[in-house]
Amino acid sequence: MREPRDRSRTPGRRLNTRNEGKDGSGSADKPVIIHGAIPPRDVLLEFIADNPDRASKREIAKAFGLKGETRVELKDVLRALEDEGLLKKSRKSLTRPGALPPVTVLDITTRDKEGDLIGRPAEWPEDAGAAPAVLIRQSSQDRGKGKAPAAGLNDRVLAKIFANKDRSGPAYTARVIKVIDRRQNSSLGVVRKLADGELRLLPIERRGEEMVIEAEDIGEAKDGDLVETEIVRSGRYGLQRARVLSVIGSVASEKAISMIAIYAHGIPHIFPQAVLDAAEAAAPASMSQREDWRDVPLITIDPADAKDHDDAVYAEMDPSPDNPEGVIVTVAIADVSWYIRPKSPLDREALKRGNSVYFPDRVVPMLPERISNDLCSLREGEDRPALAVRMVFSKEGRKASHTFHRVMMKSAAKLSYQQAQAAIDGRPDDKAGPLLDPILKPLWHAYGILKRGRERRQPLELDMPERKIVLKPDGTVDRVFVPERLDAHKLIEEMMIQANVAAAETLEKKRQPLIYRVHDTPSLAKQETLREFLATLGIPMAKGGQMRANSFNGILAKAEDTPHQVMVNEMVLRSQSQAIYSPDNIGHFGLNLMRYAHFTSPIRRYADLIVHRALVGSLGLGEGGITPDEEAQLEDIAAEISTFERRAMAAERDTVNRLVAHHLSARIGEDFDGRVSGVTKAGLFVSLPTYAADGFIPISTLGNDYFIYDEAHQALTGEKTGLGYQIGDTVEVRLVEAIPLAGALRFEMLSEGKKLPAGTRSFHKSGRRDRSTGRGKPGTRPPRGRGR
Repeated sequence: MREPRDRSRTPGRRLNTRNEGKDGSGSADKPVIIHGAIPPRDVLLEFIADNPDRASKREIAKAFGLKGETRVELKDVLRALEDEGLLKKSRKSLTRPGALPPVTVLDITTRDKEGDLIGRPAEWPEDAGAAPAVLIRQSSQDRGKGKAPAAGLNDRVLAKIFANKDRSGPAYTARVIKVIDRRQNSSLGVVRKLADGELRLLPIERRGEEMVIEAEDIGEAKDGDLVETEIVRSGRYGLQRARVLSVIGSVASEKAISMIAIYAHGIPHIFPQAVLDAAEAAAPASMSQREDWRDVPLITIDPADAKDHDDAVYAEMDPSPDNPEGVIVTVAIADVSWYIRPKSPLDREALKRGNSVYFPDRVVPMLPERISNDLCSLREGEDRPALAVRMVFSKEGRKASHTFHRVMMKSAAKLSYQQAQAAIDGRPDDKAGPLLDPILKPLWHAYGILKRGRERRQPLELDMPERKIVLKPDGTVDRVFVPERLDAHKLIEEMMIQANVAAAETLEKKRQPLIYRVHDTPSLAKQETLREFLATLGIPMAKGGQMRANSFNGILAKAEDTPHQVMVNEMVLRSQSQAIYSPDNIGHFGLNLMRYAHFTSPIRRYADLIVHRALVGSLGLGEGGITPDEEAQLEDIAAEISTFERRAMAAERDTVNRLVAHHLSARIGEDFDGRVSGVTKAGLFVSLPTYAADGFIPISTLGNDYFIYDEAHQALTGEKTGLGYQIGDTVEVRLVEAIPLAGALRFEMLSEGKKLPAGTRSFHKSGRRDRSTGRGKPGTRPPRGRGR
């Protein structure tokens, strides 16, 4: 239901009246807005900020009565505002940079003076400043009618966001759509016993506060334990007092590091008994309304340590004379929709989690093991229900047709990526050898054909290798390495992409609502930042027009095998938008696809489960199809699972940071080879590729010079010497501080700066000079002339 409109501020009324001052006289400093004419830029920006749910180009044109050629003019004005960074495009809507999206997950953290609840976004970039406050609107009348759920302090909620038109108090107000999680007024920390016997709670967050624990509030916790606590006294002076609620375990234990991230990000990790009971009660699927595919030699190819197998593949030549040298690729996916029915306990818990979360030492699954590792896992030699798609491709890699089938299958073999690749490379083992000619070679032949289609499509080809952490038995870091990228990985990836495309195309053809995986084009502001940076390296980037993925591939190709290769890859990655889930399709920019939906991993992603249900329902494949209630809630579900995906990524990243900080905490004072991975007004971020670690060098420690921040060059340059540091530079650093609980490292720069182009010494953005030392400090210094 749309929030009631404030009639006094509707564009139609305002545009047809003259702006007046408080005394009723015309105000000379306010523009006269004419209905049907392009409004001033500030009015457009104000309207977009005030009406986030009406900020598409069509809605803006309607609000201001624009028709015909004025709509074209509006498009040009909005594009100019995007170019200047005053607006950014989000799906089909426009928002002010830093503004909250129309549907957001909030954590209710406090109350204002009037007792109203105040929330803040659950996920907010660290470099974006303080997260905005949001006033939670709650109507007892609406709650009584069942229109809005009651929310309380420390709850996590999904909410509809509105700009605060009162201009006083929080910038936004919100209406609660759904209470996601009810949380205690609790925090996480580590118990430390001081020399005098006093007990303290050390925070795990970088911005957390230390608290006192009285002896009577310690419970069974001991020195070094990771505990969950509640605040029992919060006065104006002195440290807050905490009471231990539960002991998670010793911070030195094997599982402690990932548990910190699980608790800190509010990731549900314990299945309620009702969910476990439902999983145990589930019976194997029947043959009802299924095709018998148990003789089709589908195989699974997964990591060697995989416990669940949700996809299997098979390929063969197309016997049709109408498709000479064509192939048929079959992808079968575990039929999770048979077991997880809408509104069931298993379904509610799966939506609450949104996805599985993967840590170096554990997995927090979306579904109980009875489902994920047993009934839905495509185990070798066992009957398993699946939803399969047969895709026919021409020899040029163009898809001619596809069909979906609900089947019963039996995996012919379980192989690891390394096993399959070794067999193709001429080193088959006893298991892969018999599969080489009948199964593996046809799969690789089909992959060669699919590659032709991929090369023609030209998706974004970033070279950003992912590192893997291997732990010792005690849970500490053993080594960090980059797994080899095999053709076996690429084969499975491309076949899954094609299956996802087929799912989206089928549902669109059936006019069935679904959740897409969408990836917007880079904003014009980010494009301009990248263009300025590339210009400093002599790499041209076209200005204006619609950028395509292959445009970025051309940039990456120019940087290949140069000292700037890693730097350019990182900057191109930073220029990209974030992929999200949405019921509105805008295509997938990175993959260069018009229609794309996640279908191939329903064991670990709720979005895929929704797509399975949509296919089952729209194709009449039996029980477990999507319901009208689900279709009505797709926008909310998409926003929710997009947030949970970001939550999982943040938790995984924090865990790696803490593990590495623990690993390096015994090496304070040692020197390391690193690379400048980020440049800000406050200093340099440096990564240690060998350890997958990132640390910070404050600008005040760089040297006895005034360092100038140049955003275009992504550099800090000394004003006196002209020497500085730029993103991508290889440097030598010394570790001077490690904070394991926060996952933070601080370095000292050992390498001399290099001579940078003269343009980097402009006062584009600069640090404030510390007059006593001459060292740069974060801040803004008034420019002494443009281009100086």
